[in-house]
Amino acid sequence: MSTSPESSLRRFLDRAYLRFALGFVAFVLLLGWLERLGWSRTAIGLTFLLATLAVYATIGIITRTIDPIEYYVAGRRVPAFYNGMALAADWLSAASFLGLAGTLYLQGFNGLAFVLGWTGGFVLVALFLAPYLRQFGQFTIPDFLAERYGGALPRVFGVVALLLCSFVYVVAQIYGVGLITSRLTGLAFEVGVFLGLGGILVCSFLGGMRAITWTQVAQYIVLMVAFVTPVVWLSVKQTGWLLPQLSYGAQLQKVTERERALAATPEEVHVQRIWSHQAQVLRERLRDPAAALERERARAEEHLEALRRIDADPADLAQAERALSRLPRDVASARALWMQQLEHAQAMAATLGGMPSHAEPYTTAIAAAGAQAPPDERARRNFLALVFCLVVGTAALPHLLVRFYTVPSVRQARLSVAWGAGFIALLYLTAPALAVLVKYEVLAGLVGTRFDALPSWVSAWSRVDPGLLSVRDLNRDGVVQLGEISIGPDIIVLAAAEIAGLPYVVAALVAAGGLAAALSTADGLLLAITSALSHDLYYKTLDPHADTARRVTLSKVLLLVVALLAAYIAAQKPADILFLVSAAFSLAAAAFFPALVLGIFWSRINAAGALCGMAAGLGVTLYYMATTQPWLRAVLGLAGEPRLWWDIQPIAAGVFGVPVGAAVMVLVSLMTPAPPPAQRAWVRRLRSPATAAAEKL
Repeated sequence: MSTSPESSLRRFLDRAYLRFALGFVAFVLLLGWLERLGWSRTAIGLTFLLATLAVYATIGIITRTIDPIEYYVAGRRVPAFYNGMALAADWLSAASFLGLAGTLYLQGFNGLAFVLGWTGGFVLVALFLAPYLRQFGQFTIPDFLAERYGGALPRVFGVVALLLCSFVYVVAQIYGVGLITSRLTGLAFEVGVFLGLGGILVCSFLGGMRAITWTQVAQYIVLMVAFVTPVVWLSVKQTGWLLPQLSYGAQLQKVTERERALAATPEEVHVQRIWSHQAQVLRERLRDPAAALERERARAEEHLEALRRIDADPADLAQAERALSRLPRDVASARALWMQQLEHAQAMAATLGGMPSHAEPYTTAIAAAGAQAPPDERARRNFLALVFCLVVGTAALPHLLVRFYTVPSVRQARLSVAWGAGFIALLYLTAPALAVLVKYEVLAGLVGTRFDALPSWVSAWSRVDPGLLSVRDLNRDGVVQLGEISIGPDIIVLAAAEIAGLPYVVAALVAAGGLAAALSTADGLLLAITSALSHDLYYKTLDPHADTARRVTLSKVLLLVVALLAAYIAAQKPADILFLVSAAFSLAAAAFFPALVLGIFWSRINAAGALCGMAAGLGVTLYYMATTQPWLRAVLGLAGEPRLWWDIQPIAAGVFGVPVGAAVMVLVSLMTPAPPPAQRAWVRRLRSPATAAAEKL
């Protein structure tokens, strides 16, 4: 009895990844034993970093290729089960692994918008896109646009839109890589960015989609073991249950009780007033930034000169010199810094350090002590707008959609979505529990601790980046208040094990999992970017006669250039990971979703309508982000308060771009000549086989 190649490949993969999973668990247990024997934290962190990168590099070297079918779509022979696992790893980026639980920690119920949005998008993918894209075949999303709408212009516009949304997304991943690498190694953040970049490049540079696919399967195993371990440990520690998804409800009640108690304490009210005063000082500076900067510089220089005259302690002199050097260099920098500080001070002046009550829906923290705001219509609108952007953006991300070109058939494409959604759900059902369990540790453990007895993880993370964690004794009572803790969402998961007092090997394991999540998504994004440049722009548009070796070589060179540019921008820390990722979703939704769905299901849409709609949707989204997001406003030199449309935050800018783009597509298509009959027949042929295959399931 003969065995099919597909069955042989599946059995080989089953054995290989089972051995890898068992070996990884044994590796973690070995490092835990070595920690008990006295191994240093630095040695454990470096071992985790180097060992996991070595595994990914080995897979990349073994699967290297210059065959374009293998390089771009992994030979179209990836089984649905493993494509679903690779899809999950591609999807579970630094934002999901690092940012999701952190956002739930800071925003409570309001953070569930990310869970709903990111999971709901896979329904649209399964119903409206995956089977039809696999039926179409080819390599990229611009390929589809060019074939559906005809000519080079839709392809070029698709390349531009793909570069924009994917580049923003890959910057977020490399930011996460730098954050994790610097924590594991103790190196500076900027050095960690470029060190972690090497792990990204090895797989995507050598083997393209084939190497990325098999590496992502290994990375999914690593990141899930890493994410689940501290949550289960915390659950057992706090509740005695192994399944945190079923047990964290009791801890949520305790968190709510603790929030109410803290909100009414005089110490917390005092800290709120201090933050309010700082906000007022910053408002005064922003009224005349030039004069304020001169005053601040003069005060710093006078203080330094006074210390020199009295021959002060060298440490005091050094501190005064650092304070002078940290002043903004010019008025524009001062305005940007003070606007950022004002936003932070205003948030911290609210109850519970600016966090809404964890269990209350659609609430925001308010400045009055002892209470939370009632359900807020603005919060509700932002919640729904963000869910919409994430759902539609999920169904339009080019680096995810291209995964459905790698499976053998239309049926396998639909099964890939089902497997991928299941693998993703394992993490998404665990993240809310982690947020609650960590918040309980902070409220019941860290708050109320004396500053001279702070745990070591506080100073360790403060050294990585004071913007991520800062604990300052504002009211000078020697005791930590909640309003004195400034914590960024990007470190909640990474610091969870240390916050809970677990062995350092668990913290290193979590960091390795975060690194796997960031690397897996960055690999897919970089390949999507370079495929668009080398395949769509160079081969399909500029030089159709280019040979295979030249196309793949060019793709590798472009991959290196794009990766270095993204690493440079990530080193500037333009925004937190979750905003960058959400911005990419809004951009992808506005640029691609209407064009793809209407292109499949409405044969009347033509090239003019698609191009005008994509330009209008993308333009509206970019304009709203640029005029409302603080970092972009500072870069563009925009002064004054941002003007929000219906109070929608810039993170959900796509809620305006998508309907505008779709409406323009429909109107322009109806006002211009219909597409040629051959193109309309092509659309009908594209739908029929995919629909028939779907009906057989």
